[in-house]
Amino acid sequence: MKGNSSETYIFDGKGVLALIGGFIVAILVVALFNAFSLLVFKINYQYENFYQFFITAAGFLGSILAFDYFICRPSIGRKLNFNMSASNFGTYLLIFPMMFGMMLIAEFFTAIIPTTGPFFGEFYQYFLKLMAEMTTDKATLILFVVIVAPVLEEIIFRGIIMKGLINKGLNPTKAIIISAVIFGIVHQNPWQFVGAGLLGCVLGLVYYKTKSLLLAILLHAFNNLLSAIFLLSGHTESLSETFQVSEFLILGAGIIIFGIFYYLFMKKYQVHPSEK
Repeated sequence: MKGNSSETYIFDGKGVLALIGGFIVAILVVALFNAFSLLVFKINYQYENFYQFFITAAGFLGSILAFDYFICRPSIGRKLNFNMSASNFGTYLLIFPMMFGMMLIAEFFTAIIPTTGPFFGEFYQYFLKLMAEMTTDKATLILFVVIVAPVLEEIIFRGIIMKGLINKGLNPTKAIIISAVIFGIVHQNPWQFVGAGLLGCVLGLVYYKTKSLLLAILLHAFNNLLSAIFLLSGHTESLSETFQVSEFLILGAGIIIFGIFYYLFMKKYQVHPSEK
C-alpha cells in the first residue's frame, strides 16, 4: 500500500541491522569478485590503490540500498528521498565559515590525543602508513574523499540515522550527537574519531535547520577537500604544522569564527514544530 506524504521512516534496531547487513553483503560481493578475478585472470585487485576506496564505497552503498529496500519501502511505500535543494547565497556565507571554525577546533582536540606509547604509538604508525598509501593515487583520493564519501556518508549518518531518530521522536540535539558519534566511530581510529564527531555535529545541525541534505554534503566535501589538499601538499592535515603556528592560536581562531557564525546561523534559522 502506498504511503501518504505525511508518513516517514524511523531508525531503530531493524534499521541498524539493515545498515550493517547491507554493508557486510556488499563487501562480500566485492571480495568474491576479487577472488574470481584472482582465480580466472590471475589479477588481485586487493593490492591496488583504489581497492580500499572501492570496497568502502560499496559497503556504504550496500547499507543505503538495504535500508531503502527493507525498512523505508515497507514502512512508507516509497523509496528513500531526500531534499537536495540549494539555498540562498547568504546561507552559504554562514555555514562554510561555521564549518571552518569547527575544523580548527577539532584540530586542536585531535592534537591532544597521544601518538606515542605501547598502544597509541603502534596504532598511530599504522594510521600514518595507511594515509601514505591513500595518497599514492591522488586522482582516486580526490574522487573518493571529495565526491563519493560526502554523498554516501551524509545519506547514511544524517539522512538515515539522524533523521530517522528524529522521526522516531528523539530529541533533535540527541539525534545530532548520536549520529555524529557513530560517524566518528566508523573512522576506526581515535584521531579521526574526534574530528569526525565534532564536525558531524555541525553537519547534523545544518541539516536539521535547513532541511537540505545537499548543504551537509557540500560542507562535508569542503572539509575533505581542504584535508586532501593539505595532506597531498605537506603530508599532514594539520594547519598548525603546515603554517607553523601555535595550536592554541588555531583553537582561539576556531572558537571565534565558529562562535560568530554559529550565532548568526542559529538566529536566522528557527525550526517550527511543524518542520521538526
